[in-house]
Amino acid sequence: MAHLPALIQDLALILCAAGVFTLLFKRLNQPQVLGYLIAGFLVGPHFRLFPTVTDTQSIETWAEIGVIFLMFSLGLEFSFKKLAKVGGTAGITAITEVLGMLILGYLAGKGLGWSSMDSIFLGGILSISSTTIIIRAFDEAGVKTQHFARLVFGVLIVEDLVAILLLVLLSTLAVSKQFEGTALLMSLLRLGFFIILWFLGGIFLIPTFLRRMKAWINPEALLIVSVALCMGMVILCTQAGFSAPLGAFIMGSILAETLEAEKIEHLVQPLKDLFGAVFFISVGMLIDPSMLGHYIYPILLITVITIAGKFFTSGIGALLSGQPLKTAVKTGLSLAQIGEFSFIIATLGLQLKVTSSYLYPIAVAVSALTTFTTPYLIKSGDRCYMLINRLLPSNLTDRLNRYGSEAQAIQSVPAWKALLRRYSTLLLILTVILLAIIGLSNRFLAPLINDREGLGPTYGPILTTGITLLVMSPFLWAMAFRQWEMGSPDHPGGLFPAKTPLVMLDIFRVLLALAFIEFLLDIYFPTWVALVTALVCCAGIYYLFSGRLQAVYQRLEIRFLGNLGEREQAGRQLDALAPWDAHLVPLAVPADTSLHGQTLAELALREQYGINIALIERGGRVIQRPTAGDQLFPHDTLSVLGTDEQLEAFRQYLASTHGQTTGAAHPLQDVVLRKIVIPPKSPLVNASIKSSCIRENIEGLVAGIERKGERILNPPSSFVFEPGDEIWVVGEEERITTVLGM
Repeated sequence: MAHLPALIQDLALILCAAGVFTLLFKRLNQPQVLGYLIAGFLVGPHFRLFPTVTDTQSIETWAEIGVIFLMFSLGLEFSFKKLAKVGGTAGITAITEVLGMLILGYLAGKGLGWSSMDSIFLGGILSISSTTIIIRAFDEAGVKTQHFARLVFGVLIVEDLVAILLLVLLSTLAVSKQFEGTALLMSLLRLGFFIILWFLGGIFLIPTFLRRMKAWINPEALLIVSVALCMGMVILCTQAGFSAPLGAFIMGSILAETLEAEKIEHLVQPLKDLFGAVFFISVGMLIDPSMLGHYIYPILLITVITIAGKFFTSGIGALLSGQPLKTAVKTGLSLAQIGEFSFIIATLGLQLKVTSSYLYPIAVAVSALTTFTTPYLIKSGDRCYMLINRLLPSNLTDRLNRYGSEAQAIQSVPAWKALLRRYSTLLLILTVILLAIIGLSNRFLAPLINDREGLGPTYGPILTTGITLLVMSPFLWAMAFRQWEMGSPDHPGGLFPAKTPLVMLDIFRVLLALAFIEFLLDIYFPTWVALVTALVCCAGIYYLFSGRLQAVYQRLEIRFLGNLGEREQAGRQLDALAPWDAHLVPLAVPADTSLHGQTLAELALREQYGINIALIERGGRVIQRPTAGDQLFPHDTLSVLGTDEQLEAFRQYLASTHGQTTGAAHPLQDVVLRKIVIPPKSPLVNASIKSSCIRENIEGLVAGIERKGERILNPPSSFVFEPGDEIWVVGEEERITTVLGM
């Protein structure tokens, strides 16, 4: 009889258990995640009634692969550019939650009589929410397109980055028994350096590669290439000392900027589902009934602290970042659990032998319990919000809403500040690139040249520095001498109230470029030789090779920006900032719809559902500000403005016209909802919506107006603007900012 490896037997066992409980929980209309946890417990080593898994180490490896694919898929859906749009909001919410749970966890541990190190690690365990659990719960609840879900995903990404720093901090505390701020700062700088470097390199190379290989890439090849890129970035990330899930997310976010993002996401979905199931089953296998019974009271207490504490800290963070109360409540309920990073932190304490043996099983038990509660908490978001809204004083809710509206408004930015921001971004990117070139040269090029016979100790360093300077020169030119074109609104001339700051900025840029040249030369030559050579090189770059280097750098910049924006040129990205809890969502008109050829006036969608259609995408044509006479046709993509309830009702209406569920479409341009406050000297003052041509200028629509506390949704074209009016407009973000960014 042929021998069957234990891994195959174990995989068959857990997949059979997963299949049974998936069908059972679908039949009971319960979250599948709960079924996976129960299946894992039943096939785990702590339950002997059924056959159990024998090779647990291999199953844990498969579970790690599941986390990698989950993070890869998350990166494909929410790229770095999307994170940048919610970066401030997500950052404030995440930092508030992490700091709050660190304090609550430490106090809970001390209250239970634990040691200081156990209490500190407990705070770290409770501070990070579970990306995998939330992704799965959102998928099953069908809320991924809702406004609060985008904030939650942004918070999770920030939390994963914070978790890496937390691991460094806890490791330092465990080894030195004291806080080492320098180590934490260096880890933060190192993390930022590698993320920027990987993102720049990935955007510069990968979209171009996929575009040139498009004729030879079929679905099978695209899947293999995508997974290979993901695993390659995972290896790079772990070699640099970071987590594998972070590498998977970075590669996903790079591929999210390509034209193949939707195809890759579709191809990876089965892998994510399969390995994700293995991950949750492996968590269920860790549940030990005897340990649960012995520490039942600490487990229940910590579970309550986790749910209540995360709901409160996340909600407060969302409110502080300017989100409305409803979004804050739903965000807090969604983040009320712990997961994979918590296990990593608990394992770190065991490996360093600084925590007690009971901390890991308690973390697993709390994770299991909060996993059970998460789907129900997410579904109870609306009811919880209505309860809190009734209990809070009306003046407090009005203040919260007013604060949220003010936080979302476009604020005027002086031109010189915009210029400094642009130059700061440029210098940061160039600094990362130049440091990377010097580091790669020192590690790989120098040993390769020095090992060659005949060069000797003199010519080897000269050749190394010459090649390195040649590669660095376009970026050195950009750092020292790059200017924006004359006539551009971003050109430095005339932006500063005086010329002195502009001159100082130019001097600083030249000195920074000199510093990089001197830094490279100082590795191989005496300081005085390095300094003199740096001055000669900088002068040569400016007087002899400026034109050629400018052309090279501009080609590199154009290619990078083209790759970064290629998906936006072919697809419309919708943002979700909203007045009165409304936001934009792309929805597709189903095929064979009964709406074929009907006009918007005939359908009366605004009257029936309260929604507004901001634009219609039909093939390669975009209908801005659709009128009552515009018709709907199958496969149209509608940019729809409304509340979660209105959008859900309209989504169901669209589905009913075809008999299938209609999901979110992939939109085509950067259409957003923004609030503008009209200043006293604005040309809009005393002009009507029609006479001001505001809709034509922004190629959008005026969705609502707020005046002295009174809110007017869908104002008529005869409405006259007054100073202090708060107007909500829908259109392309860049055009709104250019035309109305007062």
